[in-house]
Amino acid sequence: MAIRALHHRRPATPWFLPAAAPALLPEAPGAETSALGGGGAGAVRPTMRYDLVTVSVRHGLETVDILRLRRACGAVLQTAGGSAIAFLVPAGTATGWHLPGSTCTAGAVLPAPTDPRWVMPPTGAGTSPRPTDAWVLRSALCEAACTLTAAGLGPF
Repeated sequence: MAIRALHHRRPATPWFLPAAAPALLPEAPGAETSALGGGGAGAVRPTMRYDLVTVSVRHGLETVDILRLRRACGAVLQTAGGSAIAFLVPAGTATGWHLPGSTCTAGAVLPAPTDPRWVMPPTGAGTSPRPTDAWVLRSALCEAACTLTAAGLGPF
């Protein structure tokens, strides 16, 4: 007897309004807060807006490995304190992000492409960082959590 299982599918339309995404970002340059520790003189204000998904270092590095094997890893940073890994995702992701063990913050002030905090630095023409797809990242984070828990290194 065949049982039909429900599959999680990516929505056909985005769950946020693209025109509303810039409103999620801080207005004044002095009011910017970021998990990356601010944006000093070498900070880059890209034309494309990003959100940041932040996880612990061990969980983040395992996720980077999974995403690299799938050839789906975008730009990744280590936070200023070195205690977390931050994945760049498209703007608007923070409004619908609910995954235990991670936080998603709207807006990102990025360091210069030569900053040593880049785990996966921006590459290509103009060195504009490529974000990681939020659905692919969510899947990889869950897989990494399972792997770390099975190895006796979880929960986070």
